[in-house]
Amino acid sequence: QVSPVESGGGSVQAGGSLTLSCKTFGVFDCMGWFRQAPEKEREWVTGIHVGDKPTYAEFAKGRFTFSQDNIKNTLYLQMNSLKPDDTAVYYCATGRSVACFSHRPADFAYWGQGAQVIVSS
Repeated sequence: QVSPVESGGGSVQAGGSLTLSCKTFGVFDCMGWFRQAPEKEREWVTGIHVGDKPTYAEFAKGRFTFSQDNIKNTLYLQMNSLKPDDTAVYYCATGRSVACFSHRPADFAYWGQGAQVIVSS
């Protein structure tokens, strides 16, 4: 098993919170979260390069929090103050260092299966 395995997601009303989890396998220099809304391109949400602090897309700052449990090899994405525009399939991904600087999906090697998040108004 190399590809991460996600859990969590679901439906919530605007203003609510959700937490996604991502079990990773192996050691990677870069770990991150993306999302893809219907008919839109996959976009970077947050990520962490080994030894650094997480960085966030503008829309995620102040509302989303990336964390990790190194003992459990699990990543978490805590999402607060959710908005209908946050509705998307959320993916965790792992890869080499370059991925954490480019934020390009193509630079990430392994992907979770995706978790649906639906935020209703």
